Amino acid sequence: MTVYMPAEWAQQDWIWIGFPADGSLWEQDLIPAQEQMAAFANAVAETGQKVRLVVRDAANEARARELVSASVLCERHAYGDIWIRDSGPLVIFDGKGRRFGQRFGFNGWGGKFVLDGDQDIGVTMAEAGSLPATMADWILEGGAIDTDGTGLVVTTEQCLLNPNRNPQLTKAEIEMRLQRDLGFDRVLWLGDGLLGDHTDGHVDNLARFVAPGVVAIPVPSGTDDPNVAVYADARARAREFGLQVRDVPSPGRMDEAGIVEPASYMNFAICNQVVVVPTYGSYHDDAALEAIGDLFPGRAVVGLPAEAVLTGGGSFHCASQHAPASI
Repeated sequence: MTVYMPAEWAQQDWIWIGFPADGSLWEQDLIPAQEQMAAFANAVAETGQKVRLVVRDAANEARARELVSASVLCERHAYGDIWIRDSGPLVIFDGKGRRFGQRFGFNGWGGKFVLDGDQDIGVTMAEAGSLPATMADWILEGGAIDTDGTGLVVTTEQCLLNPNRNPQLTKAEIEMRLQRDLGFDRVLWLGDGLLGDHTDGHVDNLARFVAPGVVAIPVPSGTDDPNVAVYADARARAREFGLQVRDVPSPGRMDEAGIVEPASYMNFAICNQVVVVPTYGSYHDDAALEAIGDLFPGRAVVGLPAEAVLTGGGSFHCASQHAPASI
């Protein structure tokens, strides 16, 4: 069966956004993380796009309703954490243009964070979206891939070739499954992802397509930027592949209790009329917003604080999943 996954900038019918719920995971960051995710939901809803805020239970929904506008729909699902880009279904199309949810195995990013509900939310989200769902026979997270909508996908060797995901599969077999299950006939393999990224190098923190054949990759900010070599290697591989590379500043080195955080402006969410960019109180926030604004001239670019969300291991793109409009 021929399948097709549009680029994220294609028209969307709605976007799901996860809302933090578990105090044992977020601890002192739960309240500010809820506020920051609510601000993300409100920013998209204000443009008129349908937002489906994923909440866990009645108490979590009541908290969300304190923070989001009336136009945001709250949708209850059982889940471990908010990273539905990885645990939820990828919404794609079959050869006849019929939309469905493609699910994959999910093992908590290589067994690091195995939480109740995260293996099942792909089913309940697909059902809530009235999407027929299919299940692939291998492990893949949505944040590990990005496409320009032409059949080209970018990913990292650190993640997709990691033995904690699919040790039985060779690189060639993974490429075959990417084509079979998502319609990708070309793969740009980058090397490592960001230092400190517990996802084992998800590409949505490193390289994002912004147009067909055009990929945005960070440039180091400051002499102590921890990802100088990672950015250089990614840029060299993309250019060798024949892609145009656009530059976006990195936030620079960001530490929490002496541990490098995988802060990235690349974890932006592309919506119909707005691109929502995480900011971190870095000196480089404004320059990054300007650079990303140049990449999306037809959309408003909004920067929103995401320091608290980052403490959970991701940002706005990781915590959302979009449904492209029917073709």
